[in-house]
Amino acid sequence: MNIPEEKKAKKWSDPDKESVFGHGFADIIDNYEWDETLRLVHEATDADVRRVLAKARRNGKRLEPEEFAVLISEAADPYLEEMAELSRHFTRERFGNTISLYIPMYVSNACTNKCVYCGFNHDNPFTRTTLNMSQIEDECKAIKKLGPFENLLIVSGEYPSLCGVDYMERVLHTCRPYFHNLTIEIQPLRSHEYERLTHSGLNGVVCFQETYHREAYKKYHPQGMKSHYDWRLNGYDRMGEAGVHKIGLGVLLGLEDWRADTVMMARHLRYLQKKYWRSRYSVNFPRMRPSESGYQPKVVIDDRQLAKLTFAFRIFDHDVDISFSTREAPFYRDNIMQLGVTSMSAGSRTDPGGYVSEPDSLEQFEVSDERPPMQVAESIREHGFEPVWKDWDSIFD
Repeated sequence: MNIPEEKKAKKWSDPDKESVFGHGFADIIDNYEWDETLRLVHEATDADVRRVLAKARRNGKRLEPEEFAVLISEAADPYLEEMAELSRHFTRERFGNTISLYIPMYVSNACTNKCVYCGFNHDNPFTRTTLNMSQIEDECKAIKKLGPFENLLIVSGEYPSLCGVDYMERVLHTCRPYFHNLTIEIQPLRSHEYERLTHSGLNGVVCFQETYHREAYKKYHPQGMKSHYDWRLNGYDRMGEAGVHKIGLGVLLGLEDWRADTVMMARHLRYLQKKYWRSRYSVNFPRMRPSESGYQPKVVIDDRQLAKLTFAFRIFDHDVDISFSTREAPFYRDNIMQLGVTSMSAGSRTDPGGYVSEPDSLEQFEVSDERPPMQVAESIREHGFEPVWKDWDSIFD
């Protein structure tokens, strides 16, 4: 289904008044000041780092978000090798020598939002594509030829009138015969809508808050349903209330200061774990890439800083799934997977129909690791790990 870009998107209407924003982490986040959070990072000392690492080594005791802030500070730079070793230890202790593989399938690049950094920005003058069920089934068949994937991430732009709950329910039913584990990355939904999709084969939901900086968020998301900061932030609570099996969090590294954003995400994770303890959690640290909109990242996080962030988050939480996508280059992914990462995408196409039916449709971002999935799997084995194509089934519940 191709949609001319000049066609006006229907204005998003707020949910019922009593549930426009709901209750959740948005009621709490303003208790944490952005500048104060940065101060925790910038004023950390060598003694602070040694104290936090000693606590982490002592029976693997769980850290607090403020201690995570210490580990991503400049004061922790001399301890990078020690942090890498601790991260490796905790990862293998919890996950063994395994790397879970998944693949994204983009079903639509139609979007009502005008996010300044995204290739799907509604104002970009491109014809949009929304796949029908026949095309989606063809995509599923094409993906299965690439490798024995069982973990599928279904992605769409945020266009409720085209890719709402009814459409996603049909997508899930179409994909379910081909994959055991179905995760979605779409616009935030109401709690009862998430619950409805869990009865249609949904296992997990990924949602990027993009940045936790409330004021900057408005600048990056000026129009569209995504401009509602509280609605998006409380979406994770609605996932938990709906009993979603696995909830994925993420920020875009490059929008605002990555240190403050990831400390805020660490606080958010701890809040969710305490309140919705039945769910599993994952985190993702994608670095900003140039997009079709022409956006260039405001902040640059280099390879060493990204590695330190990964080690620090694993030391902070031993159970969370840390995922790296094909945004990162092959060499970097091959090395970081030995030191804290537990899942990776492979063979990714970020355009709807990219595996078979619409190879020239608009992409969301550029892919850096273009290796075929079986080559990625072979590299995993060469580094002493086992690629896992399937790691969840409803029978496990």
